[in-house]
Amino acid sequence: MRTGIIGTGRIGSTLARILVAAGHQVVLANARGPQTLGPLVAELGRAASAAHPAEAAAQAELLVLMVPFDGVRGLLPPRVVQDKVLVDATNAFGGPGTPADLGGRGSSDLVAEWYPDAQVVKSLNTMHFETLAVAGGTSRTKPGERLAHYTAGDDAKAKEIVAGIITDLGFAPVDTGPLHSGGILQQPGGPLFNRPLTEAQALAWISH
Repeated sequence: MRTGIIGTGRIGSTLARILVAAGHQVVLANARGPQTLGPLVAELGRAASAAHPAEAAAQAELLVLMVPFDGVRGLLPPRVVQDKVLVDATNAFGGPGTPADLGGRGSSDLVAEWYPDAQVVKSLNTMHFETLAVAGGTSRTKPGERLAHYTAGDDAKAKEIVAGIITDLGFAPVDTGPLHSGGILQQPGGPLFNRPLTEAQALAWISH
């Protein structure tokens, strides 16, 4: 599967590296243009390419948004993500370390409103990039010991696809429910944000 990653800061670049290491192809994009991504593409090798955001969305089978939340609206023509899985890995902050006040709405609710024909899944936003870089793989072999990444969404197939990628990366996919309620659990200010839990711990928390 070719995964598009829009946003190539520390977290986006880290995701690209571990996806390629897991055998996936990636197409990368940022606001500054594909010419700025030459060093990263060269590092990643033949499995990586660079494009403008709309081109990356068109080429990818699954798209991950890793840009600042304020840049999501209007970032892409809605038609390029029609019927595609769109992973909202953004985090909405109102100030440094302060969750944005969205009036009780989840940030992913707004992403789904801006891109109504995409299958939006909230995922890959709760883990610090340094943890993401080293915590996957096969070192955690006992049942329940892999670190959890969460999926929230209203389309079961879309969540299944994202869960498969999470598994490929050596993490445990844990379903937090529908996009609204499950997404709020994951976003800044929610109880699962920036809180590394093993699969067993996450499942115990969700079932409590």
